[in-house]
Amino acid sequence: MKVTGAASPFLLCQRLFPTKLAGLSVALLKATALELAILAGHLLLYPSGITQERRTAPSLPSPDAAAKLPTEEKPPVVLLHGFIDNRSVFLLLRRNLAQHGRQHIESLNYSPLTCDIRTAAELLGRHIEEICERTGHERVDIVGHSLGGLIARYYVQCLGGDTHVRTLVTLGTPHSGTRVAPVMNAHPIVRQMRPGSAVIEELTGPAPGCRTQFVSFWSDLDHLMDPLETACVEHPDLLAQNVRVSGVGHLALPVHPAVATGIRQALDLEQPGARTVARTAGLTVA
Repeated sequence: MKVTGAASPFLLCQRLFPTKLAGLSVALLKATALELAILAGHLLLYPSGITQERRTAPSLPSPDAAAKLPTEEKPPVVLLHGFIDNRSVFLLLRRNLAQHGRQHIESLNYSPLTCDIRTAAELLGRHIEEICERTGHERVDIVGHSLGGLIARYYVQCLGGDTHVRTLVTLGTPHSGTRVAPVMNAHPIVRQMRPGSAVIEELTGPAPGCRTQFVSFWSDLDHLMDPLETACVEHPDLLAQNVRVSGVGHLALPVHPAVATGIRQALDLEQPGARTVARTAGLTVA
């Protein structure tokens, strides 16, 4: 997967710096500008996502519409936001998925007062069981941004959630723990996202027979992942693919249209027969 953008307008940087350094500087400038723009937009949308969305049973299609539906309906998609965030972050991704055939999409909010990943994972499990019962599907797909991906992985790997989750896509999730912003250690859930925490250690444990497919998108300009590769899934028992995203930062991962295309492709992947971790996939968005 590769999407390229227009030529950079920062010609002065290219004259002042060596080619490699200039390229990195230009990419960093563009990514930072995009992050700031996304942050401003998200602050405006944040109030609209504070409450949980209304959940209704899927309506039955008319006979004419039913004849045009695919023979196998795609599983519901559950969207799970990151730390100090809410479902409004998925406004564009949700619209993108719906326009490309996903008929049932739900965004879940967990409380901003959540202090334990394990508790949040148990709550997620109850939500997913309710979704499966309401929609008639045995399994769902999950897209988790940042902390949301870690909560979903804990549910799948440690609470038996692989029976209900077909594919888990994570976006900028600290699978091995991140060392960024040590001043935030006062918050218990931040401490759980540190390398070597009890939660991270649990996720390194054996997971024989896990049936969920993992696809992890990680960015080479993600300022919240330290080290950057912590956003990759590295586990011998898991069906996993890691996709490197070049040209965007942490906040852009659930928003950028090129990443949305990659997410759709990941959700449509057939599960491979062998449990391997692939590092070959890449996505250039700028």
